[in-house]
Amino acid sequence: QVQLTDSGGGLVQAGGSLRLSCTASGDTFSNYGLGWFRQAPGKEREFVATINWSGGTVYYGDFVKGRFTIARDNFKNTLYLQMNSLKPEDTAVYYCAIRESVDASTTSSSYDYWGQGIQVTVSS
Repeated sequence: QVQLTDSGGGLVQAGGSLRLSCTASGDTFSNYGLGWFRQAPGKEREFVATINWSGGTVYYGDFVKGRFTIARDNFKNTLYLQMNSLKPEDTAVYYCAIRESVDASTTSSSYDYWGQGIQVTVSS
């Protein structure tokens, strides 16, 4: 069983930056594909970014448009999401997720473990 702990959210003004972190328990972190998703009130969960086991393959949601960067540190068992040029429409609960596959995936149903979620609020 993998446990994920999210951190780094909060309140920021439009145009600002935040870095989310997600630390995983266990010793097989480097074998897993990882992802970030988000869910705003009244909306469905939305794909944000994903990265494969080595960090060599990444994909982003269309709305990211170069503003976010996903990265991983396999020695620290930690996944990151650097978010720049934040907009009020980025306000949501952000979730990290792990899938028992080395590949990246944009599909939430392919993930096996989820973090508890962390609130990101962007004020205008």
